[in-house]
Amino acid sequence: MAKLVFCDGNQVQLLHTGEQFFAALIDAIHHAQHEVFLETYIYATDQSAQKITDALCAAAQRGVCVQVIIDWIGGGKHTQELQTRFQQAGVECRLFNPWFKRGLARTHRKLAVIDQDIAFIGGINIIDDCLSDDGRNTTLPFPRWDFAVQVHGKLVHNVYQEMNAQWLKMGKLQLLQRLKLAVNLRKPTTTIDYHLSQAALVIRDNLRNRSTIQKAYLKALGSARQTAILANPYFAPGRKIRNGLIKAAQRGVDVSLLLGVGEFDWQDAVAQSYYPKLLASGVKIFEYRKTKLHAKVAVIDQDWATVGSSNFDGLSLFVNHEANIVILDKDFAGNLKQHLQLGLLDAVQIDPHCVIQLSWFSRIKHRLAYLFYRTLMRIATLGQYR
Repeated sequence: MAKLVFCDGNQVQLLHTGEQFFAALIDAIHHAQHEVFLETYIYATDQSAQKITDALCAAAQRGVCVQVIIDWIGGGKHTQELQTRFQQAGVECRLFNPWFKRGLARTHRKLAVIDQDIAFIGGINIIDDCLSDDGRNTTLPFPRWDFAVQVHGKLVHNVYQEMNAQWLKMGKLQLLQRLKLAVNLRKPTTTIDYHLSQAALVIRDNLRNRSTIQKAYLKALGSARQTAILANPYFAPGRKIRNGLIKAAQRGVDVSLLLGVGEFDWQDAVAQSYYPKLLASGVKIFEYRKTKLHAKVAVIDQDWATVGSSNFDGLSLFVNHEANIVILDKDFAGNLKQHLQLGLLDAVQIDPHCVIQLSWFSRIKHRLAYLFYRTLMRIATLGQYR
């Protein structure tokens, strides 16, 4: 695993929902003078996405180098139309892993860097807050619940390096060039000097960082002493994450899981198959049904926080390319914790006694869903998912 390097001298700002994220991103693009990098999983064609497209095209037309990476699956059926619009405006656009030419991996990262001065990291796709992201474009009852982080400071260089490497690897590179690129990315570029916010970029890929995000969570849970609040929409982690949650709760840590449910019935059944053991160990589980919960965030104790793209499922932890930011800062963690506590108030806490009293039909359904999911993930991850 590549070393997790924290760097100081960062100004970090939490952005809640696409309304805040899109406004900040568009403003940064409008002020770009040299270069704009954007990488996303979903790039829709709704009005919110159109505003970002317009900003990118306008930047390219005034001479800014604009490079966009869109996942081939996440881009959907409108990708060709979008590429044509970009090409006409002078925006360079590459699709990640078309036709699965490089295996099953998708880029699930949501990253942007402007002029190597400002970076954005989080879980928010380029799609309107009030439209579902499952391809049906149904209207959500409330804006999608998600987060991103705006960063100024030393960490921006690390984000730029990762995005530039991704761009180069999607072009025509010889094997020796790819190896050289991987070696250069291993070199720590920052140090800790105890000013402003300490932060680290946490990448998951299938070469240097196969388990970096999972290990970052496990280390934080292993050192937790008071509280741990974790929010995630697709809960199907491997045994290590589940054991990390259980051990923390058994040590007396107040562990709360805020889970998004209601989108896919089979996904809910998989998540619910884990409930009995987690609840019996003291982990509190809350189901969020107010609107679509898409956030992949956590706050542990008073100063450890993470925001990013990685779900707690087999695809995010063992297959896809993901990107999180880990921040060691009491003010930032406190701000995110307030949002999480509001999310818990809007959610329904699962009663352990109700889980114990589930019907035999529900128990069998959950067990079959788990076994089916585990089998698929073991095939997809070549046995890594446990």
